[in-house]
Amino acid sequence: MLAPFGVRSFRYQWPADLATSCAFEMETLALGWFILVETGSVLLLTLFASLQYIGTLFAPMMGVIGDRISHRRLLCAMRAIYLALAMLLCALAFADLLGPAQAFAVAALAGLVRASDFGVRNVLISETIPPDRLLGALGLSRITADGARAIGALAGAGTVAALGLSWAYVLVVGCYAASFVLTFGTGERGVVAAPRAMTPAHGGDPGGRRSPWSDLGTAVRLVWAMPPQRAVMSFAFLVNLATYPFILGLLPYLAREVYGVDQTGLGYMVATTALGCVAASILLGRLEGRLLPARSMLVFCIVWQVLTIALGMTQSLGIGLVVLAMTGLAQGLCMVPMTVIQLRNAPAHLRGRIAGLRTLAVYGLPLGLWLSGPLIERTGFTVATLVYGGVGLVATLAMLLLWRAHLWPADAASNR
Repeated sequence: MLAPFGVRSFRYQWPADLATSCAFEMETLALGWFILVETGSVLLLTLFASLQYIGTLFAPMMGVIGDRISHRRLLCAMRAIYLALAMLLCALAFADLLGPAQAFAVAALAGLVRASDFGVRNVLISETIPPDRLLGALGLSRITADGARAIGALAGAGTVAALGLSWAYVLVVGCYAASFVLTFGTGERGVVAAPRAMTPAHGGDPGGRRSPWSDLGTAVRLVWAMPPQRAVMSFAFLVNLATYPFILGLLPYLAREVYGVDQTGLGYMVATTALGCVAASILLGRLEGRLLPARSMLVFCIVWQVLTIALGMTQSLGIGLVVLAMTGLAQGLCMVPMTVIQLRNAPAHLRGRIAGLRTLAVYGLPLGLWLSGPLIERTGFTVATLVYGGVGLVATLAMLLLWRAHLWPADAASNR
């Protein structure tokens, strides 16, 4: 399970990713609560949460840049931007000049880059880790995001409650600075070739001079020619649209308006969800070589939709924490295999572009958040989860029927 740490690059990347993810979570929680308290509007809360993903539209071109200049250099540049913006917000908070407008503006700027972070870090892992260790490595990498939700949520909520937003941002700046320094230690040991089983004969030429749009077009044609890649893109969009809004942007609303708890209670909710995801990552590491990735993605996507509906039925924090822990487990057992299908079976010289296209699926999250705000205000949180979970279940079953031959058989390329 710990074999990926035998690769030097991974030993630097893992703590760098962990520091970045901790900063992400502390920022999201602290500013989300700040927006809700200052404005009292769930609509503005969902709008703020969606701004973090505004960069999804630019993610494919970020993939082109990564394929051209190396994903290590791109990741260093991105994390320098996070650090600069966090220092700006920290200065505004200490000067007592931070208001909702400034928070929205900086969130929009950070969102232009932040949406591509997870895709770029996964591609860098696929370039430095052998294919037979990729599932375990991505599981360990997922811990940096999910574990950070627990660490960042508790640290961010506790610091905001005890010392205020200004000192919480000192922690955020420290995390970004550590991440920026550690990312310089990563490096590509050479690109790992993709299996030929799912690679079309005309997957594109890694050599020669081509325009960025031509590079992107090559990746689009490849994804369209490969049913498993189309399925991954579709499932990624679905979960971002129908399930992620309830465990990301809407958790402050659930904590304050349904459970009646403060920032500390919200921190427990975020941390519990994250611990479920961490348990899933550990389980995936133990099942390396025995898990069928596509089947796992399908089964736990369905489980995740059911748990979304169950979350809407809860009225107390205790029961909600149990449902959130199970939701985190289902999330991890769905999303990590999804990433494995995408990267393990993609041509090496196109991985950045394909990961960038996959990031477009995150656009489903702001769309889901925008639609959920008016729906919750009109019908309530419970009805909203019923609508979203029901639509998600119907769509999942429809996609299973459409791509069954490519996703369900044990000998399908996506299950190897």
